[in-house]
Amino acid sequence: MNNQQPTRVRYLILGLVCFLSMITYLDRAAFPNAQVQIQNSFGFTDVSQMAWAMAAFNLAYALFEIPTGYLGDVFGPKTTLIRIVIWWSAFTAITGLAGLAFGTWFTFGFGMLIAVRFLFGIGEAGAYPNITRALHNWLPVTERGFAQGLVWTSARIMGGLTPLLWLIFVIKLEISWRIVFFFFGAVGVLWCFAFARIFKNNPNEHPAVNDAEKELILKDKVGETEQAHAHIPWGKLFASRNMVFLCAMYFCLNFGWYFNLNYLPAIMSEQFQVKSDDWLGALYKGGPLLLGAFGCFIGGFATDWFLRQGKSRTWARRTPAVFGNIACGLCYFSALYFLNQKDAMFFAISIAFAGFCNDLTMGATWATCQDIGQRHAAIVSGTMNMIGNLGGFVVTILTGKILEWSKTNYRIEHAIEDSTRLIGNELATAQFPGYQFNLIMFGLVYMVGAALWFVIDANKPLLHEES
Repeated sequence: MNNQQPTRVRYLILGLVCFLSMITYLDRAAFPNAQVQIQNSFGFTDVSQMAWAMAAFNLAYALFEIPTGYLGDVFGPKTTLIRIVIWWSAFTAITGLAGLAFGTWFTFGFGMLIAVRFLFGIGEAGAYPNITRALHNWLPVTERGFAQGLVWTSARIMGGLTPLLWLIFVIKLEISWRIVFFFFGAVGVLWCFAFARIFKNNPNEHPAVNDAEKELILKDKVGETEQAHAHIPWGKLFASRNMVFLCAMYFCLNFGWYFNLNYLPAIMSEQFQVKSDDWLGALYKGGPLLLGAFGCFIGGFATDWFLRQGKSRTWARRTPAVFGNIACGLCYFSALYFLNQKDAMFFAISIAFAGFCNDLTMGATWATCQDIGQRHAAIVSGTMNMIGNLGGFVVTILTGKILEWSKTNYRIEHAIEDSTRLIGNELATAQFPGYQFNLIMFGLVYMVGAALWFVIDANKPLLHEES
């Protein structure tokens, strides 16, 4: 058996979850790219009026991270992932009904849209905790960072390409945006059929895995791949200093990042007059996610490389994460300068490199969840992602409120009544101070995130595993 070459079934599993990661961001990024069409359906004038619909996703995503992570740890990722992907795919398709009236008896109003976005978020909440659990079961310790980096690379590539897909389907081919949402939902259902046929919860259950690959996967993971018991030691998990700082760090990491997903299309349109049919504009909007894909890959490779060079897990995870946070904060300050100069290209480049630097941290961050969570990896990653997406919820609402505050001040200074709509250059001028304030806030929060990495120790598991 010692001379037997390991099979590579684990990479097939990695490919499956990477494709799922792409689907999550296809469905997630579709909504902000449909802002113009959805705003027109409800008669809205600017993105700040959409804040609660965008934030509803973040809130649900945050609240249901732990329950869906718990299901994955206790019952296994296979059943859990199939159920939640079908769930969120259905609500992706239903989003295409926003603003429609069905005779005189029913109208898909804005309140209904908020509810659908919340229900969509419940489904997507379980994706990454259960992907993490699946990778924890299927990959050796020395491939964790690379695998997590590749998962997030896949997500960012698709998120970055979504503005281009939206431009092709909706603007160039003139396919109804409602049909496009239905098509995106159908992709997730098709993935479930393939996943159900191929995936097993652990290598021992898969007939194509040979003994050499099993030995490789299980090396240095005594007890880690066992299914978690239904009785979860919640008190010990939440009392852990490591857990508290990990969650606080991820709050900071998500705080600025959700601007790229939710508000970047609007700022490019309102402040720089980028048209919806502009190919370069679509690249501007997808830039943080496209460059972020490279950041995920490089960061994941780097954290594993440091580990192979003999660095401790703590410093192998910490090094790319600290660099990424600091560099990301500086990029937001650079974006502020180019916003003031009204330079669309260099503003977009600065935001794109902020996405790159943010995502340098992703492989290390999610690998740390496996390092310290072990058999409770899905719950640990779910808890971290919950707090991170509470940061996304807070910033989505707060950014909208700051823009509203900026518009209110403009109305007061220029004696403009509330009933008067602000459009075009007047809207851009009114919201300009709000965008300035937000960019400064994002840069400072990333510096706090960098500092928190110095008190996160990937060498200390939250619970002592049984041998």
